[in-house]
Amino acid sequence: MDKEARFKQTTRSVQVMKERSEPIVMVTAYDSTQAAHAQAAGVDMILVGDSLGMVMLGYDTTVPVTIEDMIHHAKAVRRGAKDTMVIVDMPFATYHQSVADTVRYASRIMQESYVDGLKLEGGIEIVPHVQALVQAGIPVCGHLGLTPQSVLQFGGFRVQARELHAAQKLLNDAIALQAAGSFMVVLECIPSALGTLVTETITIPTIGIGAGDACSGQVLVYHDLLGLGVDSRRAKFVKTYAQLGESAIAAIKSYRDEVKQHEFPNQEYRYDIAVEAISSVKKHVQEEEKA
Repeated sequence: MDKEARFKQTTRSVQVMKERSEPIVMVTAYDSTQAAHAQAAGVDMILVGDSLGMVMLGYDTTVPVTIEDMIHHAKAVRRGAKDTMVIVDMPFATYHQSVADTVRYASRIMQESYVDGLKLEGGIEIVPHVQALVQAGIPVCGHLGLTPQSVLQFGGFRVQARELHAAQKLLNDAIALQAAGSFMVVLECIPSALGTLVTETITIPTIGIGAGDACSGQVLVYHDLLGLGVDSRRAKFVKTYAQLGESAIAAIKSYRDEVKQHEFPNQEYRYDIAVEAISSVKKHVQEEEKA
């Protein structure tokens, strides 16, 4: 993509996109190469998700991810996508204590990674924290439905808000996050009808991941949409647009086989030196050993 022609989205521009019913495209990425790919493909936003704990670091949940992990990966993404709006997850337990601690942690992420906003999981219970961040000048994206940091409490990764009271709470949470100053809300793994209702009720954009097609935009993880995982299991909401994982494994196997069979590196991949020079080096070494 022509860098000069690229327009970097802002909180205001994504709001205009919702008002014009223009779909917003977000990709979750974790390093500079992935971010560069996403930017070159023309996505509107990149999310540095704490899912990096599972995708990149091998944890079973996002809970072990630290603020240092998030800053490290956010800085890499920022370097790879300087002209794309980047949102970063605040990790587990960094916004559930005092409001002052929340602002301190959030300020550190913003200052060290130079991103464009932060994402927090939760509803009415985190409203004071959202308000404080917004007052501090930090753009905040909410996250409702399946909130991975609470997966231990949920008892696993499963569809949320199927019951009437849970659906009503989620809607109330979305309204509360908007009133607190959030500029956007991610809706994860909820019934499509509820995703539609929330999107029609609040005025800020909604980004769906397993929340139906009525959301203002969609987000998928880089590895999921490219088929880079080695585990064939995937969530129902994931559409895989390529099978790069299979291609990668096949390529590595070919490399392994060629090395084992002495086929690589062949003449094409070697550096040569004059035979006379090697003979001189060998003679010199022999003389040194005798001495």
